[in-house]
Amino acid sequence: MNAFAIVGVVAVLALIGVAALSIRVILQFQKGVLFRLGRVVAVREPGLNFIVPVIDRLRTVSMRIVTMPIQSQGIITRDNVSVDISAVAYFRIVDAEKSVVAIENVYAAIDQIAQTTLRKVVGQHTLDQALAETDAINADIRKILDTTTLEWGVEVTLVELKDIQLPDTMKRAMARQAEAEREKRAKIIAAEGESLAAAALGEASDTMIAHPLALQLRNLQTLVELGVDKNTTVVFPAPLMSTISDMGRFFARETEAAADSAAREKSLP
Repeated sequence: MNAFAIVGVVAVLALIGVAALSIRVILQFQKGVLFRLGRVVAVREPGLNFIVPVIDRLRTVSMRIVTMPIQSQGIITRDNVSVDISAVAYFRIVDAEKSVVAIENVYAAIDQIAQTTLRKVVGQHTLDQALAETDAINADIRKILDTTTLEWGVEVTLVELKDIQLPDTMKRAMARQAEAEREKRAKIIAAEGESLAAAALGEASDTMIAHPLALQLRNLQTLVELGVDKNTTVVFPAPLMSTISDMGRFFARETEAAADSAAREKSLP
């Protein structure tokens, strides 16, 4: 009985061991690639799965989006400017079988191809384009990566340029360029203001010529504005020609009045 009991216990332990080796749990964000005697026979879904011990081997693959930083690359742009550019890539595995069978290490491969593609694409653009057209560069890098990585069962969802480091000499040159551009705009705005002011003054002078009283009203308004401070002495030039003309008419009227008065006195008895 003892021998049979021992054999029974050993058999039970063996069954438990076989069952433990046969059970595999695949998480919700994973898929399992099942190899049987070295050949792929199935892709297992998340949940509880059973395999044949020793004969089968289950390789789990994460299907989540992976964030991969692309380390800073020294790149020479099309206009021969040396810049250091870093980026970040987002990708996910869409075909678990290809990601295991088609390539040995999919993460290392994507890292290397992303660095190469970054240097290639940015090198085809000038510095101004690299700074201003980042969306187009990101789209070009993603398109090139997708063409290669789809054969590995990987889809690149997004690529973004993260940081662009410029040489100090180039930073100073760009600062001078920006300063010159702002000075140009300031001069243009000042010239446009002078032109508008000259046009307005011309219209005002035409109005004053047509209406002489408007000039006098403007003179009075100026006197009111200057006379706010009572301690201010204002020397205000009157219109010279109109003043002389008014004085001439005044003397002419006085002379005519005196002549009429003398004539009336002579006519009296």
